[in-house]
Amino acid sequence: MLTIRLDSPLPLVDQIRSGIRQAIAMGELVPGDALPTVRQLAADLGINLNTVARAYRQLEAAGLVSTRRGRGTVVEAARETPREPAESVLERLGAQIRTVLADARLAGLSAADMKRLIAEESSALWPEKGDNR
Repeated sequence: MLTIRLDSPLPLVDQIRSGIRQAIAMGELVPGDALPTVRQLAADLGINLNTVARAYRQLEAAGLVSTRRGRGTVVEAARETPREPAESVLERLGAQIRTVLADARLAGLSAADMKRLIAEESSALWPEKGDNR
């Protein structure tokens, strides 16, 4: 379900949170699906259980999952609870995209390479034209 890279500059908690967010966005995890227990995921990934617990808490704060005693952690929603206006989200994502594109340019990738990559990734999240969800 989830892959992490111990050699990544991205902190483990961010990798876990991002991986689960992507699975929800792509429909691989849907509301009602149970996530592995904190202890189980930590054991599977070979990392500290506090790292997994922190990622789960962040996902819960975003409204994507809920944790209940005896029930575990379950996907609650396919969308985050809005915490900022759409315009702010667009600005934040624009900054992230600029960073990724700058990294690509510095790595010697072409604009065509990036357009192809963006198209591939977009089609995985929005498989049908006109699907705005």
